[in-house]
Amino acid sequence: MSGDQRICFVGDSFVAGVGDPQALGWTGRLTAHARAAGAAWTTYNLGVRGHTSADIVARWSAECLVRLPAGSDGRVVFSFGVNDTVVAAGRPLVETQSSVTNLSVLLTSAQAQEWPVLVVGPPPVDETGHNRRIEELDRRFEQTCAEFGVPYAASFRLLAEDPVWREQVRAGDGAHPAAEGYAAFAERLLPPWRRWLGY
Repeated sequence: MSGDQRICFVGDSFVAGVGDPQALGWTGRLTAHARAAGAAWTTYNLGVRGHTSADIVARWSAECLVRLPAGSDGRVVFSFGVNDTVVAAGRPLVETQSSVTNLSVLLTSAQAQEWPVLVVGPPPVDETGHNRRIEELDRRFEQTCAEFGVPYAASFRLLAEDPVWREQVRAGDGAHPAAEGYAAFAERLLPPWRRWLGY
């Protein structure tokens, strides 16, 4: 294994940590946990607020290629889906099957680069109808990752009944929590994260 270990977190506003006054989000907290355990990964946060899976397909390769050069031990975490399921003009911004296809394109491309991938599914928000769409997408994403042999963290199920997450999202903008909510998210992600990195 190369000593030059790098991870790109690619996704949306939840990856960017929107709403966290500590500016860590779940990605910063997982990175800090790995470093405290002696895993010296360099991480890059490539979260963009409002981005859908289609936006990510369009931009991710160029952004990751410059950060994960040949000879490095490069990995990618993908996380998106809440924006895909936002309804505008009577329909989701990205239809479910198109979201699944976009995920398949991302996984195929990452595997061609030989970059190990972890997919973190979309978390629940504070709106019942929106959550139904997120839950369905979460299920489909999990199936797709299983087909590719890629580990998947089903965030919707992990957080749907988490009281801290629910309270913080409700107290915020209805989607993004504050620091304690992101800490709860990171805590739920620790088992798949540690398995993926092997520490």
